[in-house]
Amino acid sequence: MNEVLKEWMNPTLIEEMDEGVLNAPQDLLGMHMYAGTQLFVVRRPAAQAVWITSVNGNKVYEMEELDEELGLFGLQIKAKAKQLKDYRIRVQYSPEDIIDIADPYSFEPEISDFDCYIFGEGKHYEIFEKLGAHVETVDGVTGTRFAVWAPDARSVSVVGSFNMWDGRLHTMRLLGATGIYELFVPGAGEGDIYKYQITSRSKDMLLKTDPYGNFAEMRPGNASVVTCLNGYDWGDADYMKKHAEKTRAVRERSPMNIYEVHLGSWKKRIEDDDNGFYSYRELAGMLGDYLVEMKYTHIELMGISEYPFDGSWGYQVGCYYAPTSRYGTPHDFMYFVDEMHKRGIEVILDWVPAHFPRDAHCLGNFDGKALYEHPDRRRGEHPDWGTYIFDYGRREVQNFLVANALFWVEKFHIDGLRVDAVASMLYLDYGKQDGDWLPNEDGGNEHYEAVDFLRHLNRVMDERHPEAYIIAEESTAWPDVTKKVEDGGLGFSFKWNMGWMNDFLEYMKLDPYFKQFHHDQLCFSLTYHLSEKYILVFSHDEVVHGKCSLLNKMPGLTGDKYAALKAAFGFMYGHPGKKLLFMGQEFAQQREWSEMRSLDWYLLQEEPHQGIHRFIKDLNRLYLENSALYYNDSDVMGFEWMDCARPETSTVAFVRRGKTKSKQLMFILNFTPVAHERYSVKAPCRGKYTEILNSDDVKYGGQGRMNPNPITARRKAVSKPADKKAVQAKRKAEVAVEYEIECYLPPLSVVVLEYDYKE
Repeated sequence: MNEVLKEWMNPTLIEEMDEGVLNAPQDLLGMHMYAGTQLFVVRRPAAQAVWITSVNGNKVYEMEELDEELGLFGLQIKAKAKQLKDYRIRVQYSPEDIIDIADPYSFEPEISDFDCYIFGEGKHYEIFEKLGAHVETVDGVTGTRFAVWAPDARSVSVVGSFNMWDGRLHTMRLLGATGIYELFVPGAGEGDIYKYQITSRSKDMLLKTDPYGNFAEMRPGNASVVTCLNGYDWGDADYMKKHAEKTRAVRERSPMNIYEVHLGSWKKRIEDDDNGFYSYRELAGMLGDYLVEMKYTHIELMGISEYPFDGSWGYQVGCYYAPTSRYGTPHDFMYFVDEMHKRGIEVILDWVPAHFPRDAHCLGNFDGKALYEHPDRRRGEHPDWGTYIFDYGRREVQNFLVANALFWVEKFHIDGLRVDAVASMLYLDYGKQDGDWLPNEDGGNEHYEAVDFLRHLNRVMDERHPEAYIIAEESTAWPDVTKKVEDGGLGFSFKWNMGWMNDFLEYMKLDPYFKQFHHDQLCFSLTYHLSEKYILVFSHDEVVHGKCSLLNKMPGLTGDKYAALKAAFGFMYGHPGKKLLFMGQEFAQQREWSEMRSLDWYLLQEEPHQGIHRFIKDLNRLYLENSALYYNDSDVMGFEWMDCARPETSTVAFVRRGKTKSKQLMFILNFTPVAHERYSVKAPCRGKYTEILNSDDVKYGGQGRMNPNPITARRKAVSKPADKKAVQAKRKAEVAVEYEIECYLPPLSVVVLEYDYKE
């Protein structure tokens, strides 16, 4: 070895390289000016020979082997020779295997000190443009820039199909004290698979998928895939322009009718094949046309971020920045969203910042220590779910999650996010036994850091994308979930009304005789419906794990089940709040849902299911065409009971009011299998009431017991008073209850009447 090279070979760096803990490879490898000469050091284990060449190949310098075991080669070009500023490395592994490559250590880092600073502050909302894998062309060289956050690692290498999975070839450089490692790898490009090889403080070697990677292998490979998100030709410009006008206030007064879907089981190409999925592109047309036909306004997708286990339905996420490859590429998913938008359908993603799985290739113990999860298991683990809990108090972790929410909106044109399991985030003792959780600094169970994260998330989304919305799946009575952050709330746009769903389904499961003793379960939700901006849901969680389908929750014989289900749907659509139905409920799926098989579409060949299908389609049309059903969801004038005090008959009646005095609606519901031939009920005003929907209509599978003629409201009869005091009482009573109507109310039914309000 020549003396200058020998002097250059820092023994400390050599030792770290030998031990696999080198985090500053650029201090040894690459091209350096030293002692008035130009030095080149290259690491290529198993190479027979290595040369440094000019870019055009006119100049070729053979390198000296410095360390056979480490695969180090060196070259000194003396001062009198002309410097070789642009160069390539030529490597010979055998006479037939010779490659020319650019030197990864000849490229400067792209991530700036400012990037590192604001990431450390938790406010780098475009961090996904810096971390991860990004195909670039630098100085005429095409490759991929890899960057990962691993502050407790001793060293990090990127390994993959471009370097024979050899961690010695592309050791990444640590950027100061930030914990970010970066390296530009010439030749690595679109479609290459890779992982990060991380050497921990205890010198354990870990292989991890990229937390910021945009594509991943389908299970069980689980490696990240280099992909470029740019280049998709969006066709939804008109839609996005209109969507940008939908502020929070506008959205609260707009219809929102959501179809919740698990893409892998809505329909399957091959029923008995675990991987018999339709692609994003195939589903876009089939599903998009179906949504338009059925008059839905929104689709909510379960489990799109890449996940390792099918049975988690996407709620144990492995790669937060990658749409699952089960159905295609990121561009294929963009096509899916694009096609929904072309049809006027808004797209909501289920998003899971509450927890993540323990799979070895995922986020858990990412750099050998707890990084994304809280280091204390009493804060960092869900014992019931077997998952890790994010460390919301760590600013870089908050940044990871907040930027991820923005990523889906900005890169994939997603309209809204539904945040899963918010209650598990808000309470430190959620799902835990006494002694297995840590209280907050004030001794309580409120998770202050999670609250801060949720407010951070909603504030930033509201500032950067006011047209987007974030929905909370929150099952407790935590106050002000949908109040703005600046007013002391959590800042969500909407909240799932889990209390209504649980109470109402428990009520519907009861034998009709016992319903009279549980009337409060039917009516209670109307005492608090103005406390939040609610979405009423019949979600996937209610039709799995032994809970049976919605149809089979209904008591009675077969005919009564279908009738009761229609009544249940009628109450849901009449009740204040936006709407969500899980797939299959619109045609009364009989079996419980399973992610392993398609919905039972063959049921639509049978009349009872056809009737339910037509009923939901007409309910959806009714919902869209009548502002009474959505405009005043959060206004006291939007709802008024006409009758909720007849538990003995299990009947209720109420009115819904919209933008104008015309086309107001009255709902009358009967939850027992007993008909009422002359059902009298309070009416809100004089005038005529016209039946516009009756669940007993023959087209819905009923018996046709209808109210074919308009019903005229009459003044309620009052007995003649005996004295002046009684006259005054009578007048007051007439002001309070002045009109009533009488109609035929079929068993297990909903009757909807339209009227114009008259003073």
